[in-house]
Amino acid sequence: MSASQLSGYRLMWIFVMFDLPVTTRAQARAATKFREFLLDEGFEKSQFSVYARFCNGKEQFETYMRRVESSLPDRGDVHILSFTDRQYENIVRFSGQRRRRQRKNPDQLALF
Repeated sequence: MSASQLSGYRLMWIFVMFDLPVTTRAQARAATKFREFLLDEGFEKSQFSVYARFCNGKEQFETYMRRVESSLPDRGDVHILSFTDRQYENIVRFSGQRRRRQRKNPDQLALF
């Protein structure tokens, strides 16, 4: 793979954020099933109801977006965001009152 194909502007991150109702047993099961689906698809829990996954380009992002769409629960809100690898590097994180170090992006060659 050439260096231009590994550009931080081509590589992407997909974030899935959701707010699902859990007032009934059926709703709680549907929310759990959705979270388990995301984990099975290789998403990593970033925060409660926020999951992220690395993608090697727009095509793979679109594939995962369609997979998420086909597994949506009947109720609730789901938002899907995309960031380039370069944008992801610039996310500012806080834990408590302290600023956290920037996350190190995965070694792109190790992903292939």
